[in-house]
Amino acid sequence: MPATFHKSALLIAGPTASGKSALALRLARERNGVIINADSMQVYRELRILSARPSAAEEAQAPHLLYGHVSGGEDYSAGRWLADATAAITAAWQAEQVPIICGGTGLYFMALENGLSRIAAIPADIREKWRSYDGDLHAALRLRDPIMAARLAEGDRQRIIRALEVMEGTGRSLAEWQAEGERNAFLNQIKVERHFVDVPREQLYGRAERRFDMMMEQGALDEVAALPPFEPSRPVMKAIGVPQLLAHLRGEISRDDAVRDAKTATRHYIKRQMTWWRGQMKGWHTAEPLG
Repeated sequence: MPATFHKSALLIAGPTASGKSALALRLARERNGVIINADSMQVYRELRILSARPSAAEEAQAPHLLYGHVSGGEDYSAGRWLADATAAITAAWQAEQVPIICGGTGLYFMALENGLSRIAAIPADIREKWRSYDGDLHAALRLRDPIMAARLAEGDRQRIIRALEVMEGTGRSLAEWQAEGERNAFLNQIKVERHFVDVPREQLYGRAERRFDMMMEQGALDEVAALPPFEPSRPVMKAIGVPQLLAHLRGEISRDDAVRDAKTATRHYIKRQMTWWRGQMKGWHTAEPLG
């Protein structure tokens, strides 16, 4: 690699239907970039329409990686994505291209920038102990791990339980594991540019609803009808639109009701995304959608 080439990465995040892909494509053309997917549903090959993957025409304008490369029948974790993404980013650098990581799955971005803690499996009896604990969880954490207790709100039950499990199961604070992961994070010491595509919530709802209508016109119902008989617990079977359209195909609800329910689910998902990202915006530049 020539000495004049400097490794860098460009991150583009935002809620569903915000226009992330359009921004990524423009920047890929301008900066000799490779677009790398960071959306947990767009990895599945069976859901091109409902996951809003880039079209064939868009993919022809710039290289796209980690889109539709996994079967919905497979287990695909954040750890596996991180391994795939680091390989794709490394290949982009070797080709003297800019990796543009684009998506809405916050855990993927966290794994890339903060690393994944290699915590050993927690024994089942310890997990059950804390998940069934009927006392004051936050008080229990303050006694055992005051560092994590100071970081977590009293109502954040899921994360408090995790911190308690880790402390008892490993003898080390979750804070220590997280710091270790951050030291080993892939993008540590790399110049990173971050853009969050921000759209007012009501406008975003309208964009998402119009997009779902377009998905239906493009054949979303046929896409769901063609899904293999995956286990209902598979993430691909829980993607927004899949449960609703399957219910219609089984004759349980009308087509209009399925579309309405899918749009409602999309609104709820947008709310969750926005709540999560509000706590993660330090160091991110706000970008407006292109259209």
